[in-house]
Amino acid sequence: MKGRLTTVVTNRKARYEYYIKETYEAGLVLKGTEVKSLRNGKASLQEAYCYIEGGEVFVKGMNINEYDKGSYNNHDPKRVRKLLLKKQEIRKLIKKTEEKGMTLIPLKIFFSERNLAKLEVGIAQGKKSYDKRESLKEKQSKRDLQREFKNL
Repeated sequence: MKGRLTTVVTNRKARYEYYIKETYEAGLVLKGTEVKSLRNGKASLQEAYCYIEGGEVFVKGMNINEYDKGSYNNHDPKRVRKLLLKKQEIRKLIKKTEEKGMTLIPLKIFFSERNLAKLEVGIAQGKKSYDKRESLKEKQSKRDLQREFKNL
């Protein structure tokens, strides 16, 4: 990807809870006040998940706060939003998510170089509790190494 991408929100817990196998970039169907609220960074992916219904992909549980200066036209913060993907990509996602233990997780919201709101979606497999402990140990050891190099 060329150009400058502006990340609005990341789902940090997703990489802790899941192994991310593949990622896809999807467009979002948004209303005007939702875009303005995203530009202010007022969104959350903590409880969000994706599902496929009728050959279309949707994200549910994603919270985009109401726009402060919005009027009676303001949007519902927790509404279900449609994702824009190519048919081939949706077919691949359907095949992958039908496998045992695989799920679709939203990873981050960002604005592309053309100023379009995009959602990075990952095909993920859940981690066991011992895997989570292992990833915490790795993270801590990397942090310790960076401290040592910084102090030299």
